Formats: sequence, structure tokens, C-alpha cells
Amino acid sequence: MNNLVALLAPSIARFVLILSASFAFTAIACADELKEISQLAEQGQTAVALDRVNTFIAANPKNPQGLFMKGVLLAEQGRREEAIRVFTDVTEKFPSLPEPYNNLAVLYADQGQFDKARKALETAIKTHPSYATAHENLGDIYARMASEAYGKALQLDTANARAQGKLSLIKDLFGTGNKTTIAANEPAKNISAAPAAGTAQADIKKANSAAPANARDAITASVNKWAHAWSSKNLDQYFASYGASFKPAKGLSRQAWEQQRKERISKPEKISVEISDLKIESDDSTAKAKFKQSYRADGQPIRTSKALLMKRDGDNWYIVEEIASN
Repeated sequence: MNNLVALLAPSIARFVLILSASFAFTAIACADELKEISQLAEQGQTAVALDRVNTFIAANPKNPQGLFMKGVLLAEQGRREEAIRVFTDVTEKFPSLPEPYNNLAVLYADQGQFDKARKALETAIKTHPSYATAHENLGDIYARMASEAYGKALQLDTANARAQGKLSLIKDLFGTGNKTTIAANEPAKNISAAPAAGTAQADIKKANSAAPANARDAITASVNKWAHAWSSKNLDQYFASYGASFKPAKGLSRQAWEQQRKERISKPEKISVEISDLKIESDDSTAKAKFKQSYRADGQPIRTSKALLMKRDGDNWYIVEEIASN
């Protein structure tokens, strides 16, 4: 399940969907079957993979690996409520495993349900006190809850210097004063399709721009999802990031552009996309996301500056134009 890692909480640093070695396969046949399902998902055949994992679970209802995989697949399809139900089921059937609680926290945080996320992480820590990811995520949850409380205090009393100072400290902690990046202490964080040791982490920080916080978070999530789909060669998710009114460069038709992109994305054995210095400008319906991009495909990285012009449709933001420069 190494490559089925979803960046689900752009406003919370280092939240990851993970599967650790504590999920041991109980039989070689199960391992082979789940490996095939994972490979289908990595190839962008998420719907087929989900059908296969449902069949696997029907035959192996007590296998935590299969249930966990189903939860991740649902999350990657954006079916968050269903994923929550699956991970909740895993926690009820296997209460000693910390990873499902962590993933529930990711999904709750993505919905802004920070108290539920906190409780899930506290349970993960109870089951596994040395689970460092849960400890770090819990700290991020506390910081986000504090940020919201200080923001509310400032709404009620705009002259409250103490609340303003504390809010500034939290913004500095997460880099919210300057930029949005996929990296905490480095210029960029690799979100390639082959994370080490079966896990991946993303450090996401909010931008201080003209965009309202809720729009900024949604736009950041869309950019991260696009970059992750590209890195993992998930063509369905990649193309779904582009809106119906997307205008390909060089006068290409949408059909010709998609064919070209399929060939270029499918050809390399591995792709890595690194994004840094994300800055967002937005109004209610349109946005411009500017960032530095480092692209690597079986060779030296190619670094460019890029801008994505985006348009809101309902609760989602889609790419309508892509502008790259050296």
C-alpha cells in the first residue's frame, strides 16, 4: 500500500494516510491478492481496485489489511464519509491498531471536525504510546484549535493585542505568514509515488494572501491533489483536476492534450513532483495559484515556475489554464 497515500488535510501539517508493518499478512495468498489490488490502484484503476478489495473482504472479513486498503481507496476517490465508516469499523474490530485512528483523525480534520480528530489521535496514542506520527498530528490539532479560538477572540475584540500576538505565533509556526509549501524545514518535500518505508508525509502551510482562509485551504487541497495524482501516475484523478473549460497550451484540443499527457505520464517508470513557495490569490469564483515546481522522471529534475488559473464549481476548484516559465 506504499503508494496509496492521500494528502487529506492541507491546513494541518504532516497528516498522512499510512499503513505500517503492524499489519502483517496472514497468508501468502492474501498478500499476493492485496499486492495486485494495490498495483491496480497505482495504475489509476481505482474503481477496479475497489471492486477487487470488496471481493477480497467478502472472502476474508477478518483481514485488517483489506479493510484498511478499502478505506484508503475510498478516501482517494473523495468518498470521505464512506472512508470514515470503514476506518471506524476497523477500529471496532481491531481496537489495538493505532493507524486507523490516525486516518480517522485525518478525515475529521479535513472536515474541520477538530475535536473528533483530537479524540481519535488520543486513542491512537493510548493503543501505541510510541506512535510518533499521532503525537505530532495531535500537536497540530491543538495548534489549529487554538488558532480558531484566537481568531474568534479577535473578531469579538479587534484591539486584543494578546490574542493577536498568540495568533501570530501560530501563523509563524505553520508558515502562515508568508507562504504555502509542501515542506516544513526544507525548500520542497518529495511526494513521489514511492515513499520510503511504506509511509509518506506532507507538511502543508497556509498562505497569507487575498484569498479567504476557507477558499485558500480548498485551493491548496486541489493543488496538492493534482500534484499527488501526477506523481502517482493516477491518470483519472489527474485529469479530474482540470475543469471542463480548461484551455490546453499551444492550441491543442482537449482530446489531443489528454492523449499527449497520457503518453508522457505513462512512459517513465517513476515520476516525482515537488512543489514549494505556493502563493494564492483568489476571489469567490476564480483563483491564481503560483509556485515553484521540480519535476523528475527517470533523470535530472526540471525546475520551473508555474501558475494554475483555477475556477470554483460548487465546493471544488478546477484548473482552467496552466502557465509554465523557466
